[in-house]
Amino acid sequence: MKQGPVRLAAAVAVVALAGCGGTATGTTDGSTGTSTGAATAPPIAEVDPVDDPKAWTGGSSVALPEEPVEPVTDSPEQRLPATVTDHQGTEVTVEDTNRILALDLNGTLSRTVFELDLGEQVVGRDVSSTFPDIADRPVVTHNGHELNAEAILELDPTVLLTDTSLGPWDVVLQVREAGIPVVVVDPERSLEGVVPLIEQVAAALGVPEAGRQLARRVGAEVDDVRAAIDAVAPDTVQEKLRTVFLYARGQSGVYYMLGGGSGADSLIEAIGGYDVSAEIGWDGMKPLNDEGLVAAQPELVLMMSKGLESVGGVDGLLERFPALAQTPAGKNRRVVDMPDGQILGFGPRTAAVLNALAVAIYAPDAL
Repeated sequence: MKQGPVRLAAAVAVVALAGCGGTATGTTDGSTGTSTGAATAPPIAEVDPVDDPKAWTGGSSVALPEEPVEPVTDSPEQRLPATVTDHQGTEVTVEDTNRILALDLNGTLSRTVFELDLGEQVVGRDVSSTFPDIADRPVVTHNGHELNAEAILELDPTVLLTDTSLGPWDVVLQVREAGIPVVVVDPERSLEGVVPLIEQVAAALGVPEAGRQLARRVGAEVDDVRAAIDAVAPDTVQEKLRTVFLYARGQSGVYYMLGGGSGADSLIEAIGGYDVSAEIGWDGMKPLNDEGLVAAQPELVLMMSKGLESVGGVDGLLERFPALAQTPAGKNRRVVDMPDGQILGFGPRTAAVLNALAVAIYAPDAL
């Protein structure tokens, strides 16, 4: 796996198919730019790729189904107290995991806790955690992704797992000052970081062996999907789709292009694309501009679904950025979107994310 850690989550928290002559289920309507619902992708190994992905016209909306959790073990061996040094260098001792809160921008941490078979002990959730097993727990993030101290403390958690993707940070400090152990995990998200993140969560909750089992399972799933993608993706740099990842919140006038070290770079490589950001020297998360788009000349744009919706779909995006309309991606309306909490979550469902994006890119008529 390519190393490409991300600082997107913290930055986002601060700034708080129609194809080839037909409209398929789960696409963005090419005439209106409005979403008609996201499609669920079949396994990439079971579909027939289009002859030339660069020649495909139209966008694709794809999403993972909200499937129930499949814990890696039925009864993890737990050893408490567990003492860990968290991402910020703070030594934290967790003595009780009967009331767990696991909160981050993408819902990655809560899903990980459930996959470790500790979900019954989770007492609340962030707004991005919507899988069936957790849906009945109260939401403790308000106004989107803003931590609410009162809602958190009312749940009387015995441990809080979080990162720096949610704010305000004073709330985290308040929870810690109330005597509740707070473990801050690495906020950087990348393909390379999937396994370490699982292991960090498992160590803090006193189930390191279950963490290793889950890490092996997820790692094997990712390897299998990447091998299937490699079988259908172009082999040469010249044949690969020149790809950029755009982040937008139209209602706030926020537009970014994600570059090297943002996590989007490792995602693009994993799905067989060509990450243009390295070519044009675009690092991190920078405000989008015409110069960057002209230099990138993308053939494919990846976006979060709510971001695309916020600008009025593909039509609105091209209207807002005429320079994009003059690129191959703009001319072919080649935009692939996926729900916000999935596309850059880099958690236990990473393999499914890669598979869905690959189908949308190489076999969009299978959606």
